[in-house]
Order: sequence, then structure tokens, then C-alpha cells
Amino acid sequence: MNLQVSNNRGRKYLSIVRGYRDPVSKKVRHKIVKSLGYLDELMKQYDDPIVHFKQVAAEMTRQALESKAPVVIELHREEQLEIGGNNRKNLGYGAISAIYHELGLDIFFNNRARSIKADYSVNAIMKLLIYSRILEPASKRRTFNNRGNYFERFDFSLEDVYRCLTFADKLEKDIQHHLHKVLKKRYGRDTETVYYDVTNYYFEIDEQDDLRKKGVSKEHRSSPIVQMGLFMDIDGIPLAYGLFPGNTNDCRTLLPMLSETKDAYGLGRAVIVADKGMNTASNIASCVLDGHGYIFSQTVRGGTKELKQYVLNEDGYKWAGEGWKAKSRLHSREITVKGIQGKEKKVRIEEKQVVFYSKAYDRKAKADRYPAVQKARDMELNPSKYNRAMSYGAARYIKNLAFDKKTGELLIQAGQAPVFDEAKLAEEELYDGYYVIVSSEIKKSDDEIIELYRGLWRIEESFRITKSDLEARPVYLSLQERIKAHFLICFIALVIVRLIQKRLGETFSIATITNSLSKASCSRLEQNWYVQDYSDEVIIALKDKFGIDLTRKYLQLGDIKKILATTKKTAV
Repeated sequence: MNLQVSNNRGRKYLSIVRGYRDPVSKKVRHKIVKSLGYLDELMKQYDDPIVHFKQVAAEMTRQALESKAPVVIELHREEQLEIGGNNRKNLGYGAISAIYHELGLDIFFNNRARSIKADYSVNAIMKLLIYSRILEPASKRRTFNNRGNYFERFDFSLEDVYRCLTFADKLEKDIQHHLHKVLKKRYGRDTETVYYDVTNYYFEIDEQDDLRKKGVSKEHRSSPIVQMGLFMDIDGIPLAYGLFPGNTNDCRTLLPMLSETKDAYGLGRAVIVADKGMNTASNIASCVLDGHGYIFSQTVRGGTKELKQYVLNEDGYKWAGEGWKAKSRLHSREITVKGIQGKEKKVRIEEKQVVFYSKAYDRKAKADRYPAVQKARDMELNPSKYNRAMSYGAARYIKNLAFDKKTGELLIQAGQAPVFDEAKLAEEELYDGYYVIVSSEIKKSDDEIIELYRGLWRIEESFRITKSDLEARPVYLSLQERIKAHFLICFIALVIVRLIQKRLGETFSIATITNSLSKASCSRLEQNWYVQDYSDEVIIALKDKFGIDLTRKYLQLGDIKKILATTKKTAV
């Protein structure tokens, strides 16, 4: 609070006022806290009224800061909202800001921006895109239009955003390396065991290009897709990613990713954990020859006759309670690999095979198959109702099935009516609940191998997070470099939310965290006073784990700036 001296009809009038910055005009406004009177009259009571009341104003300021007494705010009933004004702003991004600056991303982007001498702030644009990807994922245009939702200075144009995306694409590898070094230093990242998986993202376009190509879509779409391979450490924090054309087979992504990650990250021996899609002779050979280990799942139904007999033979199984059983053996087998000159040769490897059966997996397999089986039985009884498209998933259980190549209609020939394949169903049900894991780690116990393989769910969850919570697809961009920058933003966002989850003690799901942070907002009342209207267990945990106190209902702009300032202390 300050002393204000104003002119009123030739006489000086004294008031104590509280200054605040108008959020719309950005100009400093003053609110009269106490009217004192005319200077000439006050001089009859005080030797120097101006000196005296400056001291009074200073004391009032001190008491206001120290006191918990109620604050009086004037609200005018008829006051109108300004069109397009941003009275409501998010505060939950403080947790994201804390990790962003802890990872030194502000320094990284500011340093790299010097090379292009941009007339916009690369750091500011990347903050907006990353924060919004976590809190309110949308197109780049909508994200730009919503930039007023934060207590940040985002002084750039939409065209600057697109220009920045083009520049960010060039930083893809450098950023991944930077994050790895910081995580290794701050969190002691363990890369002795790393998980690998592949997913794809669809694009709502008709024409293919060098990157967006038609392939086997995880979501059974016919649209062009992009393949993403992702490495994750044992704590569930993303390690590295790579993009591949949509027609690239999953199993062909591991070797280039492994080679690049090993060289760039200086990895020692690592155990690669992946599902059966990566279990190929070339992948296994590469792991072994490069000094790495592997833990891959192995299909039972597609396995050799000898493997199937071993799986179904009850000898050697040990039950762990009534839920599941397991057994293992050391097994020697030959795999065919290509040498440097492209010549194929046989290589004998020694590996451990761990077989386990779960009653829960057994029930799930039958439940997942049930809709297809029911449709197949109906196809047998009412074949005229179906065509090629409608028979998806059920056709495998039907014999004598033929379709018209042009129309896709189901053909019914004399003596060749569709028949349900009972033998096919019985064979599949025979192996329900059984899983085989093959591993180079022959000295590890069965429980250790099973436990490491089960950790693969974290990488599958990470893909679900990018597709659901972070809404990585569909992608509303057309230029290849901007598309790649979009996935870079998604990767950084995934690292940040995983670290927030880790900092909060793995207590909350990513969906719960992002939902809470997006709701943690406040609205301006008057005189730079804001009211918060949301709190939950995540918000309370932020105070304990991050030192970010968003539990007070009323905050002044100065309080908010202090809270956010504490999140920007870079600590790499």
C-alpha cells in the first residue's frame, strides 16, 4: 500500500491506496483503501502529513502481509465481463514446470535457439506445447488460442509455433540424450534391464508419403500409419524412441533402435524385454552378438510340436497357490542368421524356457474369444447375413468359407456350406492360459524372469497414455518435420508425467494426475485476488512432494508468482 497525493479543485488530497495490475489492460490501477483528507487541514494535526502517512501505509502493508485478518474486496453487481478476457487460469501446471526445469529443458532450448537467432522464444513455445499436451491436448492452433490459460508470457504468433516445430525436429536426438544424462545423474537411472515395444499412430489422410504408409494397424484402421519403437527403463521412464514408416514390420525396428541407443547412450550389457513380436532369429542373434541379453515371449500355438508337448505335460510344474503354475528347462536350439556377406548360417544357442499357466489368463482368453466364436456359430446358421468385412475375427473358425473377390459377398456353393470348425476351437482352447518365455539369462530364477517380463505392461501402458491422456493421434499436421516434432513433444510430455507419478510415490494413475492438474485453476476476483475452486488428494500431495501449495482458496497475484517462481529453479 502507498500514499497517494491527488489534486482536487486546487487542493491536495491524501489517500492510502493499494496498487494492482489490471489483467486486461496490463496497466497499474489503484484502489483506495483509506481516505485521509486535504493536506492543508492535515497539516494542523501533523508536522509533516506526507511523511507520517507514508509510514502509516508501510505499516499497513506489513500488517497485511503478516496478518490473517479478513480482506475486504469491493464487488460491483453490475460489472460486466470483458469479451475474450482470460479471468480463469490454470495453476496445476506448476508441477509440470517443476519437472520441466528440473530436467534443464529451459536451458537446453535457450542454448539451441542461439544457433538460429530466432525472433521468437523457442523455450516459451515448447513450454506451451508440452504443458498443453499434458493438461489440455489439442491441435497446435487451438493450443495457441488457449495460451492465455497460463500465468506465463507467451508472446509469439501461431506462425512462430509452426516455425518452431520445424526447428524442434532437428533436436530430436539431442533432447533424448540430454534427458537421459539428466535422469542418470538425478535419479540414478538403471538401464541394466530395458523394455521395448512398438505401436503405431494413424493419420486421417488418403495419400501416403515416405513416413505415413499403410501397414498393420494396432487399431485395425485402413488409414496410413507411422510406427514408433520405444525403449523404457525398469522404472517405467521412457529412454528413447524412434519413428519408422508405417509399412515397417514390428520385428524390424528393434535392431536399428538397439544399435543407435547402445552407441548414443553408452549402454553396457542390457537385457532386452519384449513380446513375441520381437522374437525372431535375427533379433536374438543381434542381442547375443552385441553382448546383450533378452527375455522374449514365445507363442505356444505357433511353436514346434515338441514345445507343445512340453507345455501340456504336467511333469515339472509347481503351483503357486491355486492361481498359477510354472516350470522351466534349459533348451538348446538352432537359429538361422545372416552373416556380413548376407550368407545364412546356423547358430546354436542355449536359452532358458519358462512356461507358466494362469487361471486368470485362461478365463480372459476364453472371454476374449467368445464374441468371435458366437459370430462364427451364427455364420454357420445364417451365412447370407455376412460378407468379408462382417466376418472379421470369426472367419478363422469356419470351414468352406469363400468370398466374391469383387463384392466381398459370402459364396455358398452346393455341398460346401460354411461349417463351424470345432477342432480349431478345441485346439486353441487347449493352450489357453499358457505362456512361454525364452531368455538368455539362464542363471536367473523362474520368478525373476517372469517378474521382469511382467514389467512389460508399463511400456504398453505408456502407449495407452500417449494415445488417450496425451491424445497423440490423430495428428493435425502435414509436413514431415512438424509431424516428427509433434511426437517429440509427446515423448517429453510422457517423460514428465512419469516423473510426476514417480515423485508422488506411484500412488496415482497418469489419468488421475493429469485430470487433477488440469482442474487446478483459479479465477480473478478483484484487485489481483484469485479464488481457487478445486482440490483433491493429488493437489494435497503436491504440497508435500513438490512444495507447491495450491490448497489455499484465495491467493493474490504476488502469491501465485512466488509459487510458480519456485518451480523454475533449474537443477540439472
